[in-house]
Amino acid sequence: MKLKKSTSTVERRTQILDKLNSEGQLNVTSLSTQLNVSEVTIRNDLNWLEKKNMLIRARGGAIKAERVGTEVSITEKNKLHYQEKLRIGKAAAALIEDGDTIILDSGTTTLEINNHLSNFASLTVITNALNIANRLAEHEHVNVIVPGGFLRKNSLSLVGATAEESFRNYFCDKLFLAVDGFSSTHGLSTPNVEEAHLNRIMIANARQVIVVTDSSKFHKRSFAFIAPISAVHIVITDSGIPDSDKKRLENAGIKVIIV
Repeated sequence: MKLKKSTSTVERRTQILDKLNSEGQLNVTSLSTQLNVSEVTIRNDLNWLEKKNMLIRARGGAIKAERVGTEVSITEKNKLHYQEKLRIGKAAAALIEDGDTIILDSGTTTLEINNHLSNFASLTVITNALNIANRLAEHEHVNVIVPGGFLRKNSLSLVGATAEESFRNYFCDKLFLAVDGFSSTHGLSTPNVEEAHLNRIMIANARQVIVVTDSSKFHKRSFAFIAPISAVHIVITDSGIPDSDKKRLENAGIKVIIV
């Protein structure tokens, strides 16, 4: 889509949205050149549009805002809120103790926990995410259990009846759960029904449920309901969490760790 030099902020932002709808993602540098404005101006436009829930900021640009029932690919998720995920992963790993058996749910935030597991003398990790299992193999003293199941290529996760039956056989000390939607009133959600059902089995077999999510997931509701917030013990997120949500979680007896 060819853009023309805009004469106003409103016109420029309209062109940005039109281009996003036609192409699915945007690049700050390209937009700056095409609209003949500075990259600072483009970033301000994208930030403003994100606040209006019209797009999602990614490193170097933006992608279309999620709709209920749709799912961003794992490649695109890796680009979103990357620095926040790094800090969340480090804080989550700090809750793990030697000898623990943990579940790492599929997701780009849970993937970051893996980077901090090399110093454990003994640890058992159960995961349905193939990309996480591959990274866990790098740690000498980490025992890795991967259930069977049907591969969801969009998330690199194993789901379905075989995965569910396998997870029913395992009990764990801590579950680290990633979500696509977090509402302090409506609960946790994800775009895929099979993922949601498997997550409920994980929750039922975990002594402690720890949700790892950046603050962009708050006030979002995805297609498939996972569980109410009463199922959660700890939430690890960043400073962008709305104050109202933080207070509501703490009033419900949930520990909130902000990184």
